[in-house]
Amino acid sequence: MSDLRTFPTTRDAAEHCAAQILQYLGESPQSTLAISGGSSPRTMFEIFAATPFDWNRVQLFWVDERCVPVDDAQSNFKLANDTWLTPAKFPAANIHRVQTERDPQDAAEIYADELRLVFGEGIPKFDVIHRGMGPDAHTASLFPGEPLIDDREGLTAAVYVEKFNSRRVTLLPAVLLAAKHTVMLVTGADKAEPLNEVLYGPHDPKKFPCQLTERDGGDVAWFLDQAAAAKIKR
Repeated sequence: MSDLRTFPTTRDAAEHCAAQILQYLGESPQSTLAISGGSSPRTMFEIFAATPFDWNRVQLFWVDERCVPVDDAQSNFKLANDTWLTPAKFPAANIHRVQTERDPQDAAEIYADELRLVFGEGIPKFDVIHRGMGPDAHTASLFPGEPLIDDREGLTAAVYVEKFNSRRVTLLPAVLLAAKHTVMLVTGADKAEPLNEVLYGPHDPKKFPCQLTERDGGDVAWFLDQAAAAKIKR
């Protein structure tokens, strides 16, 4: 049974999502968290910044990143840094960003090495992975048709997203599926139809990559606003 939590507004969904993540992170003295970008987590990051929490106990990674300079408006790191990390004085030594100033393939390999330094060998098991979903049902930087959706051994990869003419680095399915807790923040009317397909449509992750979470993953909680939940049939 899906753990679907629907809230009246986008802000309500973000607030409850933030509270759940903080609860999970507070369950152990040292925790690991991977966050996503896009526009939907801005409010969540602002809540993190305003909430008293010992961020020294958290090792922070990114689910995916656009290969742009760190001060570019499209940078997932910049969004988190401006709205949360700098205001909250998040410890710099605990921030593990993708090194987008490097060649994308090199950046992906360095990022995998960074994961191994924190987690050791094997598939990393994050305490919490926060993710979103695009209007095409993509998640992380795994878009419909991406061959890496079938990969269950790799940690990271450089990918090219043709529809956006965008080079990116993303965590791969093995890492996404291994998380102890996955928290999905999905808002907006353009997510309503794909969300229904992800939850109740035929199992086809190549077409609906977000099904990697819903059908194949472990503990998953969805935080939705009413617009995103409008077409859920069950």
